[in-house]
Amino acid sequence: MWGIPVLDGRRILLVISGGIAAYKSLELIRRLKDRGADVRCILTGNASHFVTPLSVQTLSGNKVFDNTFSLTDEHEIGHITLARDCDLVVVAPATANLLAKMAHGLADDLASTALLVTDKPILVAPAMNFRMWGHPATAANMATLKGRGVHSVGPNAGMLAEGESGLGRMAEPAEILAAVESLLAAGPLKGIKALVTSGPTYEPIDPVRFIGNRSSGKQGHAIAAALARLGADVTLITGPVKLPDPANMRVIHVETAREMLGTALGCLPVDVAVCAAAVADWTVSNASKEKRKKDASGQPPPIELAANPDILATLSEKGSARPRLVVGFAAETEKLLEHARAKFVRKGCDWIVANDVSPHSGTFGGDFNTVHLLTQGGAEEWPRISKTDVAERLAWKIADTLKGHP
Repeated sequence: MWGIPVLDGRRILLVISGGIAAYKSLELIRRLKDRGADVRCILTGNASHFVTPLSVQTLSGNKVFDNTFSLTDEHEIGHITLARDCDLVVVAPATANLLAKMAHGLADDLASTALLVTDKPILVAPAMNFRMWGHPATAANMATLKGRGVHSVGPNAGMLAEGESGLGRMAEPAEILAAVESLLAAGPLKGIKALVTSGPTYEPIDPVRFIGNRSSGKQGHAIAAALARLGADVTLITGPVKLPDPANMRVIHVETAREMLGTALGCLPVDVAVCAAAVADWTVSNASKEKRKKDASGQPPPIELAANPDILATLSEKGSARPRLVVGFAAETEKLLEHARAKFVRKGCDWIVANDVSPHSGTFGGDFNTVHLLTQGGAEEWPRISKTDVAERLAWKIADTLKGHP
């Protein structure tokens, strides 16, 4: 089941600060409630410009506290009780301003006072302009907070509210939720070893040219992160990508398909292998150690191709080192299910995640995906959702399957 209520009875204090990403906090509240959590919320003065106290109260089912110390609130609960009568404090979004207050011990409103007085774990989800995130002051503040044991999730790279692109987007609600679950509950994948491949492979033609593909690695990296948040011991093997290494896992960088296969075999045994990498089917058998030149007539030199090793099929082979669950990906531009079913039979894996990567789909390099999950029981069609949500959904399905089949 996707969405097991593992937070039944756990009390979350959610601090919502003033940034455009505050709108995501409404979805986070809903997801926390769906997991069974009791959510209380503090809104900073600026946060109320982005989300209303009424919407937060309606979703949480609890009174919303703001940045004033009313006598009624102090009598009924008090800021110290509010900060300590919880299992976890979540700050989402965590602006540069609030992170600075936390790092320097300032307490000039209810939110910063509660954060200073709490004795419970704190999880922050930073959100700000990429220049603010990259500023040395913010970096120093985050280092200070992490040194004090404050946990963090994100930020992510992508388009920002100002129309610029960079590292500074608040983590998606699904990512924050999984981080909360990881902190408050023994993850359902605790004790499970997972191997994930991600990104493209580059097959050299010569020292400056290569054969590759358009894979960004976003889906594979998201799956690795989702498995880690559920408690798995994850090794991520990634081809060349422009993504930061996910936290809380071992990351190994490779370039070619042969390097990826050798590295994967060296990581065995594992319980689950998810082969999300877009591995080049061919390598250049006559690759040159020097830059290739056109001949005297201006014609390009011939390129000879040879088949690359099949990583998914190799990991799916029967034997003592075979993972209990092997999941492959089928990226197709036409006849999606027909080609995916053929690959499912041919590779010998347990599941295939089939996705449309035709130019109109926007899958390569994009943040959303539409997939079908093929298993021995048939095909499941998943709606178009973010790659983060695809990863979470797949991670929970893996958890359910491995728990049910030791």
